[in-house]
Amino acid sequence: MSNYTARQIHLVSRPSGMPSHENFKLVEVDLPPPANGEVLVENLYMSVDPYMRGRMRADAVYAQAYELNQVMYGGAVGQVVESNNDGFAPGDYVLSNGAWQDKLLAPAQSLTPLQPFDKERISLYLGTLGMPGLTAYVGLQKFGEPKSGETVFVSAASGAVGANVCQIAKALGCRVVGSVGSAAKAEWLRDECGVDEVINYKECDDLTSALLGAAPDGVDVYFENVGGEHLQAALNAMNHFGRIAACGMISTYNNAEPAPGPNNLMLIVGKKIRIQGFIVSDHADMRPRFLEDMTQWVSSDQIKCRETVVHGLDNAVDAFLGLFSGDNFGKMIVKL
Repeated sequence: MSNYTARQIHLVSRPSGMPSHENFKLVEVDLPPPANGEVLVENLYMSVDPYMRGRMRADAVYAQAYELNQVMYGGAVGQVVESNNDGFAPGDYVLSNGAWQDKLLAPAQSLTPLQPFDKERISLYLGTLGMPGLTAYVGLQKFGEPKSGETVFVSAASGAVGANVCQIAKALGCRVVGSVGSAAKAEWLRDECGVDEVINYKECDDLTSALLGAAPDGVDVYFENVGGEHLQAALNAMNHFGRIAACGMISTYNNAEPAPGPNNLMLIVGKKIRIQGFIVSDHADMRPRFLEDMTQWVSSDQIKCRETVVHGLDNAVDAFLGLFSGDNFGKMIVKL
């Protein structure tokens, strides 16, 4: 039994607007051997996700705010180094909420054991087989309720959540329209993922016109990841009794002051549109069915997985900031 040194990234000040490196600090802490019921884990991969920006606010909306001068947290995949619990042994793979550090001591009950179908792709448990994939699965099926032949519009369609929404919708027999910010992302969605129409929003003058052109029969389901202009366009293009699964609105996360919202919200009434916001942590009961379905789809190559891998804890802040400039292609992860 040995003592270990862990490297951690702490939030040291709360950002106003876009975060910067000044808001974070890399520190080293000594970890004692695991106490009774504890497990020492060495992280292999950690996740950076847009929702983490909300936790940097003192008034975090839907999740507890990060404490200042403490390690942040989020999804991580690691291996057990030492265990003082009968349920875990050295070498076991585990999923934890212990991101932003290379090693951690964790109560055994806070860890989820993993039996990966492919140890070379274990990082997928932070993306397609993890929280983002479950978000796509829950939001689309439970709240979008797509029917075969309907049109599904997805914003941030090549991202960690959006790419899975697109492909699940295709598996369910839907026509899919995605919005992305680069030609390369559009090409991947069309050629690899089978998305029917892709809009590069950075190259169109009027997103509503582009969406109506891509979805001439209207939109039945909108999976909302972006907000702002995308929500306005979706409302303009939606059919009567359309459904919106509201997952996030990344275009607003770094606004120091609230931006003007869509000016066509009355269409919600006139078109009898249903909007349902959701947080994936409320739907853990769907995880077993999700893992069964998604593992089968991934194993059979029916669902394609794309990752952007940044190497080293020292570069984790850059990886996080890259989420807001579109640097990620698929799931952004950090290999530790």
